[in-house]
Amino acid sequence: METSARSVAILAGGQATRFGGRDKGALVVEGASILERQIAELGRAAADVMIVRGRLARGERETMTSRPGVREIADIVPGSGPLGGIHAALTAARGDAVLVVACDMPYVTAAFADYLFSLAPSAQIVVPDSGGRRHPLCAVYARACVEPAARLLAERRLAVHELLSLVPTRIVSEEEIVRFGAPPRLFANVNTPAEYAGLEALQDHEL
Repeated sequence: METSARSVAILAGGQATRFGGRDKGALVVEGASILERQIAELGRAAADVMIVRGRLARGERETMTSRPGVREIADIVPGSGPLGGIHAALTAARGDAVLVVACDMPYVTAAFADYLFSLAPSAQIVVPDSGGRRHPLCAVYARACVEPAARLLAERRLAVHELLSLVPTRIVSEEEIVRFGAPPRLFANVNTPAEYAGLEALQDHEL
């Protein structure tokens, strides 16, 4: 799948209540903000990069950023959590497959993204599973998922795992994942200040 058929959506619309409401994408890891790291790395795997926010400052649905190829979009159904962000990303995507990533995951690599995209023709969702835990906020969704996502939103069934149960899903096993790095690093995220401090222990680990 060529990069022109791919989109990346970085979900940045959460309230970060466990982090005091701070913008987690602005947190600095190894000299750069998490968001800048994600744009630089994942922009190598897709031609279209979106930052998905709960709302935009001027009330717009979409706006271009100062970064070439990167645009900001707003949730269509505000207050719907990650499922609302996924729905907005699928609606606005220019590619046929969309890698959805939470804004607090600094170590997702372009190589791993490429692998997930390569599996997209086999299912409507490609989701990694590490240690029995699925990672729907580091997964590839076909644009065809927009309709079932909209139905779930209309019914206020906001758990992302419900979407996984509605459409053909390809589970990426841990044996596949480890070819691209240690899962604790690949899927490391920052929900609390303690987890942010804990990233230091991962910074010297090789992928």
